[in-house]
Amino acid sequence: MNNLLDILISNRIQVFSVIGSISLIFIIFELIKYKKLKEQYSLLWLGCGFIFLFFSIFKPLLQIFANTLGIIYAPSALLLMLILSAFFILIQYSVVISKLSESNKNLIQEVGILKAELKKLQSHVMDGK
Repeated sequence: MNNLLDILISNRIQVFSVIGSISLIFIIFELIKYKKLKEQYSLLWLGCGFIFLFFSIFKPLLQIFANTLGIIYAPSALLLMLILSAFFILIQYSVVISKLSESNKNLIQEVGILKAELKKLQSHVMDGK
């Protein structure tokens, strides 16, 4: 039991990363389950969570990844991955917001045209009586 505690203490960052990754994945699934997050928007979150979990569990692969990038302290590579993941998620949401803004503008223009046509028809009906 004491040996397990020593291993957990010596690998605190790895344990924290694994717990954090599993928590993120669980939270995303719960948000999908209760319809708080659409599946199409959850894919990037889940992908990032699983990649983060993968590198958190397999420390030698994280070390190879960090060495490839020239990062001396491997857990710093996890932080870099977290920042890049947040960056890509922000880009995805910016694209979604831009599309929604354009759709909103088009709908407002169509409603304006329909209101003008309705007024015109109403005035023709009133003039006809």
